[in-house]
Amino acid sequence: MSAKLDTGYLLGRGVAEVIVREEMEALLRSGKKLRLKEGFDPSFPDIHLGHAVGLRKLRQFQELGHQVVLIVGDWTAQIGDPSGASVTRPMLTAEQVKTNAETYMQQFFKIVDKKKTEVAWQSEWFGKFTLGDVIKLTSKFTVAQLLARDDFNARYTAGRPIAVTELLYPLLQAYDSVMVKADVEFGGTDQKFNLLLGRELQTMMGQTPQQCLMTRLLVGTDGTHKMSKSLGNYIGVAEPPDEIYGKVMSIPDSLIVDYFELLTDIPDEELKKFRQELDNENINPMILKKRLAREIVTQLHSQKTATEAGETANAARLAAEEAARKAEAQFERVVQKGEIPEEIEYLPLNLYFKDLSPEQMEFTSVDISKLLVVAKKVKSRGEANRLIEQGAVSIDVRFS
Repeated sequence: MSAKLDTGYLLGRGVAEVIVREEMEALLRSGKKLRLKEGFDPSFPDIHLGHAVGLRKLRQFQELGHQVVLIVGDWTAQIGDPSGASVTRPMLTAEQVKTNAETYMQQFFKIVDKKKTEVAWQSEWFGKFTLGDVIKLTSKFTVAQLLARDDFNARYTAGRPIAVTELLYPLLQAYDSVMVKADVEFGGTDQKFNLLLGRELQTMMGQTPQQCLMTRLLVGTDGTHKMSKSLGNYIGVAEPPDEIYGKVMSIPDSLIVDYFELLTDIPDEELKKFRQELDNENINPMILKKRLAREIVTQLHSQKTATEAGETANAARLAAEEAARKAEAQFERVVQKGEIPEEIEYLPLNLYFKDLSPEQMEFTSVDISKLLVVAKKVKSRGEANRLIEQGAVSIDVRFS
């Protein structure tokens, strides 16, 4: 990835909103080494391409000499941030948080430069918090302010429960900004309220208020909803090349240019050409989609190879490009030509019907997507359904 010195590109491509843009531009011109806050809630261990939009922006700032401060939300993970989901997440144990955090960071550093990242755990400061500290923090904001947050307001209006611990989450996230002296906090548009609260608390505590940079939300493979693991419309950054390639190929044609814009370094001029060619039907969308899939596989797996195998960046890139070519060949052979894959696995139905006789099984329906999940071949039924639709799964009923 090559960062652009042009602030129009840095604050434009993939960015939904900057608060306050004029102040942000002045900071970039000042030559100051900025502290870029990125926090994560280790309620889940995996990162998908929706997260990668913001992480790529962090990497661009790093390449201009700025410092990323990654905050592990080991305390807020025990509270749960709904982030627009309008649900209360279960509290996690310290061990679950640690396990999730380790997996998350492995994937985080596939995109963000580890050498230019400072990692901080919330327990470094909240572990020393007393009840008095909590009361002092909560006294700085009103319940009305917190209920102004969209998802809280919607749940309150609808009479759905909001735990007091959830109301604490934005306050704790804001306090993180104070503790690390953040100059800029990154997040999606669904985090706007929390980012602004951090800016306000810093001002109260005598610090210069942070800038808020919100990246665009990536639409998932279903073409409708924000990319989400719970919806099964995601592409994981740590998935094998074949999986990543196949999932990219499954996106609607209408998302091709958006994915190029948010997930690759293809120049803006070329993106404009892609858009025109698609609008005028001067190009087969499959051609562009294949290039997109190759770009994404190469990007993700070159990072993995360089980090884990200790190879040079050039050798890693070549290995990743080869992985992308193999993934493309597999897709063309299995999906486009309908041929049998080079490696094929058989799943016996007794994994699904452990206690049924062959005669009983003959008259019992089988949920193939559930079978794949039970057999631990996929992580979700959504992923299984996508593979089934692509013809990657077949049934051969045999009794012995």
